[in-house]
Amino acid sequence: MKIKFKILLLVIVTAFVASSCKYDWIIPEEVPDRDPDQEISFSQEILPIFNSGNNCTACHNGSQIPDLREENAFGSLNSTRYINKTSPEESKIFAYPHPDGGHYKKYTLTQANLVLAWIQQGAKNN
Repeated sequence: MKIKFKILLLVIVTAFVASSCKYDWIIPEEVPDRDPDQEISFSQEILPIFNSGNNCTACHNGSQIPDLREENAFGSLNSTRYINKTSPEESKIFAYPHPDGGHYKKYTLTQANLVLAWIQQGAKNN
């Protein structure tokens, strides 16, 4: 009787352990190819990253620097504090919210690549 109980208990524990395993399959993001000679528009391509889906402006709305609201974003970012044109990868506006960065709100890989390319093109207000 004790052997049957032990076997039954072993089967139950094994089934419980096996059913508690969860696998989240991560599908890598496909980054679209972009013509490197095509100029990136701050107003059309970069601002929507900050303002869409309560992404950045949830906090950076004038009460926390940089102010990323549409009317203030470029002026607030246009300094060596946030944009490093000689080493664009070190720019805070790129590195901090990068998918591998330290900020809790992060860019997608596509958004990060777009911000980096914009900085590499001179971070123009266009």
